[in-house]
Amino acid sequence: MRDIKMQYLAAAAMAALLGWSGFVAHDTAAQKIVCWKDKSGKTVGCGDKVPPEYQDSATRELDKRGVTRKTTESAEEQAKRKAQEKVSEKDKAELAKKAAEQKRLDSALVNTYSNEKEIDLRRDRDLATTDSQITQLKVMQKNATDRQAEVKGRIDAAKKGGKPATDAQKEELARAESDQLKAEQSIADKEKEKVEIRKRYADMRARYVELKGGGSPAAPAPAPAPAAPAKK
Repeated sequence: MRDIKMQYLAAAAMAALLGWSGFVAHDTAAQKIVCWKDKSGKTVGCGDKVPPEYQDSATRELDKRGVTRKTTESAEEQAKRKAQEKVSEKDKAELAKKAAEQKRLDSALVNTYSNEKEIDLRRDRDLATTDSQITQLKVMQKNATDRQAEVKGRIDAAKKGGKPATDAQKEELARAESDQLKAEQSIADKEKEKVEIRKRYADMRARYVELKGGGSPAAPAPAPAPAAPAKK
């Protein structure tokens, strides 16, 4: 019996040294053995049960033939896996949401336009509307600039006559300067908006062509001109 016990202990020691390697135990010995790791992932021991200080460690259970029957994660590994699963589920949900939104946009696109030319016409109308707004803003900018110059001229004239600018004149000049700057910024914003309009419709057109499988059919080539009659 002592020999059997020594044989079992030797097998357990060998399993620990080789790190999850197989071993053979006598039939009358324990029917399984468990090996456990430390926090670094190194196998540090084997036996019939895991010591209390290694209860949260990764383990591997082997039968009497040394065949792995069960493995467990460490508490740290389990926490990391669950956290990763949550991230993965969130990513999947986000991807599904984006796919549904893209499907909705694609459906609206193909149901709104009959061909690419209609998209181009809509783009041109939006650009024309923005150009009209820019024209109005430029008029406002010019009016503000003219008003600024006029008020400044009155203030300069008053100074030449030895009179300082009144509070009303200062406020009027400040408003004119502010209006001029606002109009200038609005014009710049509208110019950027035109760039965005062109890009948006270019992307829309490309997507439409993709969904339609290549776009509208090409116009037929003109018929060749009849050959000149042969000279007699």
